[in-house]
Amino acid sequence: MKELVLAWREPKKRAWIPVGKLWMDKDEKYRFAYTYGAQKAFETDSFVPFGQMNQLDKTYVSDDLFPIFKNRLLQRSRPEYSAYVQWLGFKGDAELSVFDELARTNGIRATDSLQLFEVPQEQNGMYRVFFFSHGISHLPQNYIDRVEKLKEGDALYLMKDIQNGVDVSALVLRTDDPIEIVGYCPRFYAEDFNRLIEVQPSEYVKVTVAKVNYDAPLQFRLLCKFESPWLEGFVPFQDRDFERIGKKGR
Repeated sequence: MKELVLAWREPKKRAWIPVGKLWMDKDEKYRFAYTYGAQKAFETDSFVPFGQMNQLDKTYVSDDLFPIFKNRLLQRSRPEYSAYVQWLGFKGDAELSVFDELARTNGIRATDSLQLFEVPQEQNGMYRVFFFSHGISHLPQNYIDRVEKLKEGDALYLMKDIQNGVDVSALVLRTDDPIEIVGYCPRFYAEDFNRLIEVQPSEYVKVTVAKVNYDAPLQFRLLCKFESPWLEGFVPFQDRDFERIGKKGR
């Protein structure tokens, strides 16, 4: 079962807060529930529930994808749709599920402050996440040029950005020989990545280029893959803010 975390950016401090989870059970109905992160933000008057989903302690069930998520999908009738599927790393649209699309794109829209992140699940003893490098549009042109010289399977390396004033867990992506920055890891994965890096030998953690989309917008330019052994007792997104209200565990 794939599960997505909905993150909301608080307008004053600009902090990203996990406010909900979207998933589908075996009955193939969509479900959405708020998290304790939403409850905390609601109690400080900074967060307002979405539309008719106005009860924080209720699980919402629908045969169809909820509108707040549906309008984050690219319509299949769009002329760029086939190329878009390729950018996301899928061979054809038959492979691309709603959850796959929202997970790869983070469901980002320019008109609001919401993002979606897939909750990692153990895969044959491995922690594995695909993500697009963030922040490429803010890099100098020579670094963007380096991105376009990368090839599938090339190794990337992680650097801690310990003086980052916005995110103390921030991880920079860099190349080797010569060392050049090619973006950042998505913020919500950075805490998991840091935990995995700190408790095992560095050679067990691998970040590689999954795909370079030379003709795509910069937000879809560099698709990366993070892999690490899934450590015993490891829980992704372990902070209580990620837990669904009224449900123990994740």
